[in-house]
Amino acid sequence: MLKKILIGLSVLFGISLVGLYFFYKSVVDEVDDILHHKLEISSVILDRNDKKIANIVGDEYRLYVKFEDIPPKIIEALLAIEDTTFFEHRGINLEAIFRAVIKDIVAMDMVEGASTITQQFVRNTVLTKKKTIYRKIKEIFLALEVEQIMTKEEILERYLNTIYFGSGYYGIRTAAWGYFHKNLEALTLKEIAILVGLIKAPSFYDPTKNYEYSIGRANRVIERMYSGLGWISREEYERAINEKPEAKRRTKTENVAPYVTDYVMKKLTPLFPDLKSGGYVIHTNIDLDIQEIARKALKHGYERIVNIMKQRGYEQERIDKLNGAMLVLKQRTGEILAMVGGVSYKKSAFNVVTQGRRQIGSSIKPFFYQIGVNLGYSGASILYDVQKTYDYVDSEGNEKKWKPHNYSEKVAGKITLRDALVRSRNLATIDLVDKLGANNFYKELIRYGFTDIQKDMSIALGSYATSMFNLARQYTIISNYGTKVEPILIRDVEKDGKVVFHQESNKTKINEPKQAYLIIDIMKDVVKRGTGRKARIPGIELAGKTGTTNSGRDIWFNSFTPDIQAHVWFGNNDNTPILGDKKHIASSALAVPVAKEFWSELKKIRHFEKRFPIPQGVYRYRFNGRIENFTDISRPPVIKDESSEDSLLF
Repeated sequence: MLKKILIGLSVLFGISLVGLYFFYKSVVDEVDDILHHKLEISSVILDRNDKKIANIVGDEYRLYVKFEDIPPKIIEALLAIEDTTFFEHRGINLEAIFRAVIKDIVAMDMVEGASTITQQFVRNTVLTKKKTIYRKIKEIFLALEVEQIMTKEEILERYLNTIYFGSGYYGIRTAAWGYFHKNLEALTLKEIAILVGLIKAPSFYDPTKNYEYSIGRANRVIERMYSGLGWISREEYERAINEKPEAKRRTKTENVAPYVTDYVMKKLTPLFPDLKSGGYVIHTNIDLDIQEIARKALKHGYERIVNIMKQRGYEQERIDKLNGAMLVLKQRTGEILAMVGGVSYKKSAFNVVTQGRRQIGSSIKPFFYQIGVNLGYSGASILYDVQKTYDYVDSEGNEKKWKPHNYSEKVAGKITLRDALVRSRNLATIDLVDKLGANNFYKELIRYGFTDIQKDMSIALGSYATSMFNLARQYTIISNYGTKVEPILIRDVEKDGKVVFHQESNKTKINEPKQAYLIIDIMKDVVKRGTGRKARIPGIELAGKTGTTNSGRDIWFNSFTPDIQAHVWFGNNDNTPILGDKKHIASSALAVPVAKEFWSELKKIRHFEKRFPIPQGVYRYRFNGRIENFTDISRPPVIKDESSEDSLLF
């Protein structure tokens, strides 16, 4: 009888071994899934100084860190509380397993896991957290196999990047940044202990919700490192035990420039479909310090207009329609330094800079005057600022009359081209177009890159609509001495340390530098004594042009130094007049002060080029008591004051 029992047990044991072998073979096939398991790694957008603009996050917010960049104290704290014999065992801790089995038998339930870090890594990669004997055996087999293939350092790296730390943070680097806003190397021992203490129960030990429990758990980690293992000194122990670090949960995206972030995602998502999970590092040309200066200046300008509207008794519904935008770039390279697409992203995510299409008013006038000087005029040329009626035929063949007027409703009569642009005289501008032929201006504007331009005289007064982004591109033709430069926000994209996308600005020569300078010099006068004079700042040589459309629907100020260009806009989202028909205020009162604040604050942190260089081929004459610029294609002045003593100045 005993023999039969022994034979039966032997057969059963043999069958069990065979079954266990085939179970093992089926399990280890999943090792490949572990080795090639692709973690979701969040991408990050950086400014030109490597300051974070935002994280681009998918289902899991994770900032990856390599083993060599993980401070040793993090490894020590982790092993002290989770797996002290990690570097000695082969994937499982038999002593701990037997101890756990006894406790489970006594409790008649799975009460203790006894998992090594390798087992936890396996579980978090391909298994569920449900406590069953089947899952436990599978976990053990996989852990044994993983230890045969991966080094201890590789396992620790993958583990610390895989594990969940609560609050939506995956991985140790993510948790350090999320809870303490620090890089790993900047963490204190107590902060490290708090983070590794989270692994056991991320929600329960969350330092932003259950601070005392979190501190208690961290103290046990520190006690273990000191008393149990002797891995830290008495001094380190006392300092860590007494420390009470502040933990503050941060948003996953940490988005400090949402209009910039939206632009980046719109541009790059078609190129990189895995942008949210591929771990890309996106380098932009944005300067967050300049971005903040622009944002604040625009906000203060917005608040000034709101106060005017309240004083005039406007209802909140109308006030809520008001919006503004600002764009700053380096005109020589096209690098966008700041992009503020609206006064409040919470109210509207619509980016006025890139998506808006608004009439630009007198902002277009410098291009008409540029065409004028290219056709032989100079700042000393005479125009007539007088009321005229023009006959024309509309698109339907109907005969019409057009009687334009100046913003002030007054006329200046005979006026120099310089003063006409400085004072933004509508009638003088139309006289220039009339003299030189509207068709010549139309063809040149097309050559400059303006699109969808109507073929009539009203274009000279800024009835043309475009985006701020496009207007800024066109303005580089003047500010960059005749060469148009494409504005560029994204510089390059890296993945795994390799550049996978790079962008440089396209440049197109449109005019000769000497011709562009004639308009730059006049636009300097716009700021010195013209419609932009409220932007004058000692120590900064600034050129600019205001722009106000019919009834004050759009308010602009476009300005530039020798190396930086800035654009300001205000208007209502529904394209109604800001302050109501016949009640509007010129851009000099609304947009120019924003530019003044921006340039004043920028001067405190950035060096400016002192003077606009005068290109070769520009000659300076004293004419009618005033110094004026000419080139070899400039026509002789039409009117000359014989009583003045004119002379050539080199």
